[in-house]
Amino acid sequence: MISFRSDYSLGAHPKVLEALIKTNYEHTDGYGIDSHCRNAERLVKEMIGNADCGVHMMIGGTPCNITVISSALKPYETVISVRTGHIYAHETGGVEATGHRITAVEGINGKLTPELIDKAFSEYDDEHTAKPGMVYISQPTETGTVYSRSEMTALYEKCREKNIYLYVDGARLGSALTFKACDLTLYDLARLCDAFYIGGTKNGALYGEALVILDKDINDHFRWMIKRQGVMLAKGRTIGVQFEALLEGGDDCVYFQAARHANKMADILRKGLSSMNISFLGDSPTNQVFPILPLSVVEKLENDFFFYRWGLEKDGKTAVRFVTSWGTTETEIEELLCQTGKLMEKSLC
Repeated sequence: MISFRSDYSLGAHPKVLEALIKTNYEHTDGYGIDSHCRNAERLVKEMIGNADCGVHMMIGGTPCNITVISSALKPYETVISVRTGHIYAHETGGVEATGHRITAVEGINGKLTPELIDKAFSEYDDEHTAKPGMVYISQPTETGTVYSRSEMTALYEKCREKNIYLYVDGARLGSALTFKACDLTLYDLARLCDAFYIGGTKNGALYGEALVILDKDINDHFRWMIKRQGVMLAKGRTIGVQFEALLEGGDDCVYFQAARHANKMADILRKGLSSMNISFLGDSPTNQVFPILPLSVVEKLENDFFFYRWGLEKDGKTAVRFVTSWGTTETEIEELLCQTGKLMEKSLC
């Protein structure tokens, strides 16, 4: 069974495992205040050109989202998200469990726009209605699309106009920053939002995300909130060690190498599927590929490949999601394309 189910189904990048083994017998302080976490924080601050931000080694993406949102918002405030946003569609009401409503809107190609933020505010009148206090987006989106620098700038300016926070979920941030047409850098991102995280779990780490908080009010006593939410890892140094291994080396670090490889594999897959006249659910230039295939083809592919069905069946077809990672090989891509091609020919007979 060859897996295209997710980019976290493999373990860790060899460089990460090597670093964990090398430091295994060290005795350090706990809870993310050790020398490895401090060094990882330094690397992040150097990469974004901001020495005054808060950097926190977090155990996972959902804990990042829930902790940031619940820390930033007042009890009567909501967070705006597209309906496909991770906090709305895939976090089991985690944000709502903290007492904050999600104001969900229909996105455009998975994206939020300034006009949609205005629309979300149209539900707010006065003290009798919940007030939006934050915008949540993913970069890339859950449908694989990417915000450009101009789109991010427009969202940031709208949030400043509305006096609300902009928070960016970076679970697959490496993929967004390294696809060929990307015009938004990590340096840019750090100036166009109030908080974001550099996702490690889906890009070479065993687990862990590096959360960057640029707004001083959100960062105030943030470690208290991490503890309160139950997501402060006693062996926090294991996250710091991983990010040292991922981020050392600047633009040529393992983190970007891994993301570029995942994108390259997705490009090969996308081009191969396109050559079979297969259409796609949307324009996803990152490491998620969403072809629309005959149900008969999907059912047979599931015998040898592990992936998600991504949509409802319609006219005998359904969308699926193939995800590539740092460990995906060209041989695996070729095998998927070969079998898909043969099955497509049969389906047309």
